Amino acid sequence: MCLLFFSYKLTPGYRLVVAANRDEFLARPTARLDFLDREKTLLAGRDLQGGGTWLGITAGQRFAAITNYREPATNRPDAPSRGEILMNYLAGSMGAGEYMQALAARASVYNGFNLILGDSCDLYYYSNKISAPRLLGPGFYGLSNHLLDTPWPKVQRGKELLRPHMVETDHVDPLSLLSLLADSRHPPDDKLPETGVGFAWERLLGTIFIDGPNYGTRSSAVITLSDAGAIEFTEKTVRRDATQDNEPELVRLNLNG
Repeated sequence: MCLLFFSYKLTPGYRLVVAANRDEFLARPTARLDFLDREKTLLAGRDLQGGGTWLGITAGQRFAAITNYREPATNRPDAPSRGEILMNYLAGSMGAGEYMQALAARASVYNGFNLILGDSCDLYYYSNKISAPRLLGPGFYGLSNHLLDTPWPKVQRGKELLRPHMVETDHVDPLSLLSLLADSRHPPDDKLPETGVGFAWERLLGTIFIDGPNYGTRSSAVITLSDAGAIEFTEKTVRRDATQDNEPELVRLNLNG
């Protein structure tokens, strides 16, 4: 995943509201949102190449999301898949804080990442580019491919677009959020970050919704966790198959907390 916005203990009636885009190479095999366990308590998409996921939640309110930290000069092709970090947490029994602390001791084996983990008590942020996990308080946060709330243009624009629909409301409409996640306005070139991928890539990656010939936004997702424990996960898959009509595929699934 490359772009994530979340409201934590700030939206009336909701403990957590998440809106996110997953950006990836179009050829990378992926399974759409579904239950990943026999008991139907774990909801996530599945990366069929690396075997992990980028976003998931369980009936027990275990939540996980990850973005890559964009620093190509330090990437190692033999590093393990970062998606396994999420799957191990979601399918396990450790609390978010305990898992974060254990991960921090071995996080250097992975390429750069940003991780959000939550359980029924707390929500944490951690990157293997910083020293220690951070316990998050109530707030509205944005995360792309740098540290949490780094004011990249797409993060700032996303927070401006989404705040009225994620924070300043007592009824979150997933379809409205999915529509806003399709925003493709380009920021001024002189406001783009410099992360070592070259200007053409910086410009392609500078929009909320990315639409490149080989790389782009593969899916958008909205998760809501109400104060009463009800969980809804809505995912829109963007299809770019020339043999099909390319209409987005929408999946909406629920969990009882």
